[in-house]
Amino acid sequence: DGDTVQVEIQGSVYRLRYIGIDAPESTSRVECFGPEATEFNRRLVAGQRVRLERDVNNTDRFGRLLRYVYLSDGRMVNEEIVRAGYAFARTFPPDVKYAERFRNAERQAREEGRGLWQACGGRAP
Repeated sequence: DGDTVQVEIQGSVYRLRYIGIDAPESTSRVECFGPEATEFNRRLVAGQRVRLERDVNNTDRFGRLLRYVYLSDGRMVNEEIVRAGYAFARTFPPDVKYAERFRNAERQAREEGRGLWQACGGRAP
């Protein structure tokens, strides 16, 4: 969906959850702007070679890798999704390395009425 992706690492496929963000759901249930967040994420990373950065935890309680993800041009996917208004900044300690960066991106998206901030009135999922 908008805050997870599948990645291939040395021939194995893993589910990966972006650290520090929470996108509206579009799989188990559909929330406001969920399908749009999923599509934005897909367009941003599908087929791309990315760089992964770990914080404190390696995986979440569902066994998904927890990572910050970077495109080849240096942009952080996690931040881009929040900045474009497709997800909320969400801190889940101890993985908080870029929490302030995500809060700033969310503030900017909210102030400029981007994505879910306009379409959903900025309601948290």
